[in-house]
Amino acid sequence: MKRVLGRSGIEVSALGMGCWAIGGVWSFLGSPGGWGETDDNESIAALHAAYDNGITFYDTAANYGAGHSEHLLAKAFKDRRDRVVIATKFGYAVDEAGKAVSEYGDGKTGDVAGHLAADVEASLRRLETDVIDLFQFHVNEYDAEKSAEVRDALEGLVRQGKIRAYGWSTDYPERMKVFVKGPNCTSVQCNLNVVMRNPEMLTLCDEYDQACINRAPLAMGILTGKYNKESTWVKTDVRSEDWFQDWMFEPALDALSKVREIFTSDGRTLAQGALAWLWGHSERTIPIPGIRTVAQAEENAGAMRFGPLTASQMKEVDALLGIDK
Repeated sequence: MKRVLGRSGIEVSALGMGCWAIGGVWSFLGSPGGWGETDDNESIAALHAAYDNGITFYDTAANYGAGHSEHLLAKAFKDRRDRVVIATKFGYAVDEAGKAVSEYGDGKTGDVAGHLAADVEASLRRLETDVIDLFQFHVNEYDAEKSAEVRDALEGLVRQGKIRAYGWSTDYPERMKVFVKGPNCTSVQCNLNVVMRNPEMLTLCDEYDQACINRAPLAMGILTGKYNKESTWVKTDVRSEDWFQDWMFEPALDALSKVREIFTSDGRTLAQGALAWLWGHSERTIPIPGIRTVAQAEENAGAMRFGPLTASQMKEVDALLGIDK
């Protein structure tokens, strides 16, 4: 299965690998930013397994592990850089030595554009590459009007050959409408799964020929069926935070109990069914589940063998969840 990154024309596998989880322990504005302790050898093995099973698209960020995730991608793909598409993100101050990430002034209006030249060079250095395939603005709620400065600076980076295309990781269509005015804006990354929907953003993607990269496609692991109401996480795991329980954990558990039979149809695992739902939702969707192990890489990549849910299955899911279109 293949997808195209919007109007850039860059072809990628229909499934990407999210590289947040392999960043290890780090802090974001003083709170846990990662998914707990990791083993770098295991992470690199997972990256190689993803590649060996047909995944060519890798989504990371300067934030993840305060640069550590980018370093791992460089190490894993040094001998095959021309065969993978790497997307990373910018917009925050990264303290690599202190494993900490902070904002540029006010998080919504800080001078991101003024730091962009340094940020792209830092990511190029960590990734050990001459060009970044997709450079994504990482500040979800940044001021829409001021974001035009960031967009214009990104167009400059395209002209300089530092990046091939750019996008915004935001859940707000009205903000994204500013970015799509740039000719080299090609994607939006937003939360999208069976319990977190954003129809306005998908409409925008259709209108402006943008790829829709899906973060939290498995509801941060909950749609895999591996967790229950008694599950807990270590304090260095972002899922231990209170916001996660109400915002994603409980709704995803509830939905899973209703759609389990459809998601596991035709021999799929629950995770593969959740990914199949995303592909059935739109031809522009590119889910990027977080992968930390070889087993996860093989299971998630295996979803591409099954393809999307059918139109009738998609309607049945909506009916079971009480969603009226």
